[in-house]
Amino acid sequence: MTIKKQLTLLCLLAAVLAGCAGNADSGNNSSPALTEQTTTPPSASASTAPSPEPSATPSPEPLAEAKTLYRMNDVYRFVPIDETAPKKAVLLTFDDGPKDETLINSIFDTLDKHGAKAIFFVNGYRVKANPELLKLIHERGGSIGNHSYDHINLKNEETAVVEEQLSSVQNMVKELTGETPKFFRPPFGSGGDSVKEIAKNHDMLYMTWSNGSLDWDSSARDKPEVVIRNVMDQLHPGANILMHELPWTAEALDELLGKIEAEGYTFIDPATIELTN
Repeated sequence: MTIKKQLTLLCLLAAVLAGCAGNADSGNNSSPALTEQTTTPPSASASTAPSPEPSATPSPEPLAEAKTLYRMNDVYRFVPIDETAPKKAVLLTFDDGPKDETLINSIFDTLDKHGAKAIFFVNGYRVKANPELLKLIHERGGSIGNHSYDHINLKNEETAVVEEQLSSVQNMVKELTGETPKFFRPPFGSGGDSVKEIAKNHDMLYMTWSNGSLDWDSSARDKPEVVIRNVMDQLHPGANILMHELPWTAEALDELLGKIEAEGYTFIDPATIELTN
């Protein structure tokens, strides 16, 4: 082979080797980050359907006013004014609170057991000391009555004093419960025409009682059986029963209400009493 042919072959071989080396480098040119397929998450607006607007909650229907079934006569007894109202019915009332949470709950537990309602005649100075107990009476469904601020004998007081004794309690109860008392009972059952007029000006029905349990008297202290006997001895249709927030009265209440029911009586809901004097 001539030298010229040898040189030609060497040049061709060099060219082939150079081409192979170039192809090997080009195969590793892309990084994994660029060659890895990525998926863009769909936007929230594209993948989630819009939430429907919540429907408006209908307002609750206002509670219907209780039908008037009873009126109070001149001797503070209750008589039916509707043919559906039983004549043998009594009104339960508790004076001189609010004093004690345990007693109040005990009284209400017994009332609830017998399906009975009651008026709680409160004193302003006790409400001031125990506002949460007044709210408890209201929350448990008791009717709140006005029994004056200081529990003083109003009969011989000046008009301005009587007005303050009544109006202060009205305002306190309104502030704490949103409602003003519709019933007034003078301390000691002592009032008179001027006190009646002031109570009427505050849209309250003035009442004393027609059946006194005498639970406040020393003869009944710690003696539930005496409280029961006193009430049962005076039981009559339309009785306006006076009791107090006292331990022995609360203890007597279940048996007392059972005995009243056994005599064929039912209990007057204060909401069904005519409020005109």
